[in-house]
Order: sequence, then C-alpha cells, then structure tokens
Amino acid sequence: MGRDNLTWVSEFVLLGLSGDRQTQAGLFVLFGAAYLLTLLGNGLILVLVWLDPRLQLPMYFFLGNLSVVDICYTSSGVPQMLAHFLLEKKTISSARCGTQHFFSLALGGTEFLLLAAMAYDRYVAVCDPLRYAAVMGPRLCAGLAGVSWLVGLANAAVETAVTVRLPTCGRHVLNHVACETLALVSLACVDVTLNQAVILASSVVVLLVPCCLVALSYARIVAAILRIRSSGGRRKAFGTCTSHLTVVSMSYGMALVTYMQPRSTASAEQDKVVVLFCTVVTPMLNPLIYSLRNKEIKAALTRVLTRSSESKR
Repeated sequence: MGRDNLTWVSEFVLLGLSGDRQTQAGLFVLFGAAYLLTLLGNGLILVLVWLDPRLQLPMYFFLGNLSVVDICYTSSGVPQMLAHFLLEKKTISSARCGTQHFFSLALGGTEFLLLAAMAYDRYVAVCDPLRYAAVMGPRLCAGLAGVSWLVGLANAAVETAVTVRLPTCGRHVLNHVACETLALVSLACVDVTLNQAVILASSVVVLLVPCCLVALSYARIVAAILRIRSSGGRRKAFGTCTSHLTVVSMSYGMALVTYMQPRSTASAEQDKVVVLFCTVVTPMLNPLIYSLRNKEIKAALTRVLTRSSESKR
C-alpha cells in the first residue's frame, strides 16, 4: 500500500465492557468504589511511611514507591473509563490515547521492576540478615528505585513511539476499555513486524527478566528458610515474604498471560479482563495485602492515630 493511501485517525472509539445502560451504571459504581479504595489504601501507606520513623526501612521505601505507582497507574485509565460509563459517545482523541498508552506502559513496567527490587530486599533480609543494613543502604535503595523508574519510562517511550505512528486507514474502533498496545496494533493497516519485535523485547526487559530475578531470589530464600531448624524460625522468616509473594503472583501472573501467550489463542474479552485486573484490582488489593499481613504497618497506624488524638487534646 502506497504511503499516499495511508491515513491516521484523530480519535478512537472504545467499545468498553458493555453497551447496556443498566450494566454500565452498575460498573460505574463498582469501579468507582474500587478506585476510591485504591486511592485511600495507597495514600494511607504513603502517609504512614512518611510519618512513622520506624517505617524508615528499605522494605517500606520500596512499598512507598509501589504505592505511588499504583495511584498513578490506576489514575491513568480508570477516570476515563468511569466517564465513558456515563457518556453515550465513548471517544478519545489520538493525542490522549497516546498519552494514556505511554503512562500505562511506563507505570506498569516500573511496578514489575520495583517488585524485583523488593524481592532482592527480601533475599538480603532472609539470607544475609547480619549485613542487611549495610547492603541495603540508602544509596542502593535509591539506585534500585531510580533504575526501575527510568527503565519503565524508557521502555514506554520506545513502545509508544512505534505504536502511535501506525496508520489505521480509517479504522478507529478499539474493542477495549483503554488504549492498550495489542488493541492499537491490531488496527494497523501496514506491516507490524517491527511492533511485534518491540513488544517482545519490551516483555523480556520489564516482565520476563524481573520475573526470573524474583524466582531466583525466592529460590534462594526458600533454600535458606529450609535450613532453619526451628519451625517458629521458619514461619517467621517466611512470614516476612508472604505479602510480597502474593502481590508478585498476581502482577506477574496476569501480565504473563497477556504478553507471553500466542496471540492466536487470545481473545479481546480476555485482554480486557487482564487489563482491568492489572489497573483496577491489583492496585486496590496491594495496600490491603501489605497492611493486613504486616504487624509493623498495623502498629504504625495505631501510633499515628494515637499521636493525632493526643495532639487534639
């Protein structure tokens, strides 16, 4: 097809989850409540990490970064989705679509990398506890977090650049809830070999490599825990990792299902479910998992509330 015949659209139509008005009203309430819980839960984690001196530890530094990512990640797509539940015309301009695509990729990639950094933190805490404070110093923690953010942003910039340049020859209906990579590429009317290569490379850099690092860290952790003779010691050591392991299983598991499976076996509805799980469910559950299973977070909340009530007297 000659370049003169290629066209780019100025806006896209998002089909979303349902065309039924009653169903959309119910979904608005459901996802609106989930969004508020995400903001409140992750905001509370940030406040506690900031205010409580006893949480000035590497684990909670990374947890604070994760909360920032979750707030921004869910905010990159959920408000627009909520608006579309109430609107008859579910359109998004190509510029806003590209912006949403970039931030979704950047924040999603950063979260995967942060989870790998947190796995390393747990590895040092369990396998080398006597040197934990020396190894996980402020410089290393800041470096790991900084690399996670920079790689996430750089990966998103490359993938967005090769995606938004694709002409669609007038096709502008996205069978999705957001401007997601695979949905945008499926509209292209030109060869997408480069895009497929970039998607594969991106999946390796921000998903497969961090996932392997997490697996390696936990293999070493499990081996170290099994060498502990007392059952109480084993439970205590494993208890420091369960929250992180739960979050890792949810985040990596759903992403691997989306980006590492053959596209011939995937469906648009499955892609929607996975994206909603990653952008709505996981950010909402993360603070609940870390707070419900973490005695230090509970104790920090009690101390902050006690200080607040005493200051009002």
